[in-house]
Amino acid sequence: MNTATGTSALPYTFLGPEGTFTESALLMVPGAASAERVPSTNAADALARVRAGRARAAMLPIENSIEGGVPATLDAISNGVELRILHEVVVPVSFVLVAPADVSLQDVTHVGTHPHAWAQTRNWFQDHLPDAVHVPANSTAAAAHQLLGAGAAFQAAVCAPLVAEQTGLSVLAAGIEDNIGAVTRFVLVGPPGELPEPTGADKTTLAIPLPEDRPGALMEILEQFASRGVNLNRIESRPTGQFLGHYIFSVDVDGHIRDARVADALRGLHRVSPEMRFLGSYPRADQQPPLIREHNADAAFDEAAAWVGTLLG
Repeated sequence: MNTATGTSALPYTFLGPEGTFTESALLMVPGAASAERVPSTNAADALARVRAGRARAAMLPIENSIEGGVPATLDAISNGVELRILHEVVVPVSFVLVAPADVSLQDVTHVGTHPHAWAQTRNWFQDHLPDAVHVPANSTAAAAHQLLGAGAAFQAAVCAPLVAEQTGLSVLAAGIEDNIGAVTRFVLVGPPGELPEPTGADKTTLAIPLPEDRPGALMEILEQFASRGVNLNRIESRPTGQFLGHYIFSVDVDGHIRDARVADALRGLHRVSPEMRFLGSYPRADQQPPLIREHNADAAFDEAAAWVGTLLG
């Protein structure tokens, strides 16, 4: 356990139980392996720990290369007391089918796992267990751990190889993912504080409410990015739960808030959607810098500001 003072003495939390891909992602964060780590039952619970000051940060899945965004994480971050994304990690995903020692592949009629894991193994099950029924679980590891007790509603579970090693469950099949090279993106979320410095290969995440449901409303938001040369690499709509037609757009853009083009886009967005929420600027996991045209570089914005200054006297 970390014995430092202040927030560094607090544990990290992650979507549990132990052995999930989320814990693997957390272990890739510098210093996390030597710190206390506490599993949470879901994204809302993890972020509640951070908001209450009981955890320094939470690691959560936010996007999958097969299924897209993770709604529970997107909603939990976008609502409630403001938080910041501090770090992102991309983890390759591979799955095994596990069961107790007395269960064979032919015995399996129901399979427990997280919906995203089921989506990434559908073809394998169609070929090998076409009649198997999916039983949703909070995580791949949670499904495997249920098999260790009595009363599980399934005979086998899809999980990470690490969980099979930790639990001692029998591996009925390995490498059952349909898409070799599939990855999940995870984000480390903490309280607002000092922003990570720009690296030249950064990402900024925003939650932008649609001010009103009318023709051109979304276009008005998108043109704030386009006119300043800010590339969107993810945009998803999430219902606010208030009424039909009321949405929040979860957006990732290339760049850091300290980049002139990004800062200027945020100024424009705030005029269009004053309730917009800034969720952080942080280094990209792939370290790929964006392509920036000369007229969208910081120097061009500085020169334009200076020119207007000369006109004002």
